[in-house]
Amino acid sequence: MNPMTVFRLFVLLSFSLLFSCKNNAQTVTNSQNKPIITGAEQLEKYLPLLKGKRVGILANPTTIIGDKHLVDSLLNLKINITKAFGPEHGFRGKASAGDKVDDERDPTTGLKIISLYGKKRKPSAEDLADIDLMIFDIQDVGCRFYTYINVLRDVMEACAENNKPLLILDRPNPNGYLIDGPILDMKYKSGIGQFPVPIAHGMTIGEFAMMINGEKWIPNNLKCELKVIPVANYNHEMPYSLPVKPSPNLNTQQSILLYPATCMFEGTRLNHGRGTMYPFTIFGSPLLKGKYDFSYTPKSIKGMSETPLFMDEVCYGLDLREFDTEKLRQTKKINLSWMIELYNAYPEKDKFFDRSLSNQIGNIDFLAGVGEFKEQIKNGHSEDEIRKTWEPGLSNYKKMRMKYLIYP
Repeated sequence: MNPMTVFRLFVLLSFSLLFSCKNNAQTVTNSQNKPIITGAEQLEKYLPLLKGKRVGILANPTTIIGDKHLVDSLLNLKINITKAFGPEHGFRGKASAGDKVDDERDPTTGLKIISLYGKKRKPSAEDLADIDLMIFDIQDVGCRFYTYINVLRDVMEACAENNKPLLILDRPNPNGYLIDGPILDMKYKSGIGQFPVPIAHGMTIGEFAMMINGEKWIPNNLKCELKVIPVANYNHEMPYSLPVKPSPNLNTQQSILLYPATCMFEGTRLNHGRGTMYPFTIFGSPLLKGKYDFSYTPKSIKGMSETPLFMDEVCYGLDLREFDTEKLRQTKKINLSWMIELYNAYPEKDKFFDRSLSNQIGNIDFLAGVGEFKEQIKNGHSEDEIRKTWEPGLSNYKKMRMKYLIYP
């Protein structure tokens, strides 16, 4: 059988898998009733790029075609995946938030998994020595403090340093409509804020990668050789319900849509739903007893929150599980009223923003990205007054962002 015949059979098998996976997938359609098709689902556009190559892939449980992991699908198609890389939470998503992850051997495929959330944050030259091309396929949620854009930059840097091309299989941003928040003051650069962008950046991973290249955010003026497989039938205004939770504590669509506002409660003395099955949608403290009727008791939950704040204590506060998130889409603004309300209700105001942590995670200055946010809340500033201080940085960012948009 000649090489061309082999290749045609290979592509035919690929299409067969594509259609099979799509039939099993959760179908998401746009306003014209056309299905939104992720980059990974468009096998016909990138399988020829993988033919004859030694492939590495940065992946996690969101790296899927239909109901099957992309790595499993590519291995079935005889793509030569030499190793995989795992971000925070790990390749199969079993690690809790912030937990270090070790290198391992994937029990399902036998692949070597290199952790990028343990001893190192980016692939080494040795890691990439037996790789001709890297794939990045991870679902993001569109927030500066969500760490997958950090690992994106680190992978791009490693690829640039070692002359390896990077293929991004793009996915929709469930908060793609939202561009809001203060621009990160780079003196607050940390593991939860690496780029001078607002809290909600309004870009897909593919677009963000183009911005990293274009704004020279890779050290030493390096530039990554980049190819993006765009999402089909998609624009930023479209609602998108994720078929797989992007991380253990973002386990509902409600939590994902509230996350740009509610993650900042990690910088307060409130429990924000960790230790329950409703993280980022409920908030409380034992000190708010008598001020709110709603109550819950955080427990240790393996793989989510083993030692949540106020574990085994009854917390009183806000329940946003039924909040109409369409209101956020209409205003296109991060909701600050919940932070203002709970600060005003909290009896020990000098401790409201005191997490007493030894690292930057949970510090409100690093979450907000600016030092004045907590002072504005303490001094009783209104939402409008706080929002005015985000200018002109936010407007300048919106103009800069336009250069890198893939989707109309």
